[in-house]
Amino acid sequence: MPLARRRVLILGGSSDIGVELIKLFIKKKWLVTAHYNKNNKVLNKISSRYFKSINLDFFDIKDKTINLINKKFDTHYDSIINLIGYTDNKSYNDFNIDDCLKSIKVNAIVPMFFIKKFSKKMNQRKWGRIVNCSSIGVKYGGGKNSFNYSISKQTLEFIPNVYKTWAKNNVYINTLRLGVVNTKLHKRLKNKNLDKRIKLIPANKMAQTKDIINLIYFLSSDDNQFITGEKITIAGGE
Repeated sequence: MPLARRRVLILGGSSDIGVELIKLFIKKKWLVTAHYNKNNKVLNKISSRYFKSINLDFFDIKDKTINLINKKFDTHYDSIINLIGYTDNKSYNDFNIDDCLKSIKVNAIVPMFFIKKFSKKMNQRKWGRIVNCSSIGVKYGGGKNSFNYSISKQTLEFIPNVYKTWAKNNVYINTLRLGVVNTKLHKRLKNKNLDKRIKLIPANKMAQTKDIINLIYFLSSDDNQFITGEKITIAGGE
């Protein structure tokens, strides 16, 4: 009798990294669920009986509407990968409470709720892998226009002590701090600004999506038998 396919939930699946990650998990014979907010065009191009996409606006989630998650998503997932990366391009000088709380809600609080919800089954089933994607900006206090984003990612990196107790149940959770990746987001920068940013990287180049997705897959699969509670930087030496 063939083994049941593992299930992975990818939050922020319509990003460049998300799309390539979906394809990799399908290739590895996983059942893939990808969350998206607005951009479903790229996900509609993925044709597989083992893939489905779910629309949910994290801005709209409140305690009163939390049952939306119960209705839309499966009862359990073996792995959760959080790629959510909302940014409002605000600097410290633009700081206000509402904008900052909005970033923290979308980039940290709602993803942590997903982890809380689905980790229960992981611990019961004695297997689970969780990967949160953060930013190198946390290390340096954020870029010129990413103050709220960096605060929200710092919040995401908070690891409650309860996470450590999950290791005995073979449930591992890790954080990746991503540097500059060759995606549409960074290509929107003017060439002069992008070149200037790349010069700050000791490797003198941007990461490629394959550099990111291969490590995420490793941490999210049976290949990872011991790594948990870590913050791993992928930033070319920054």
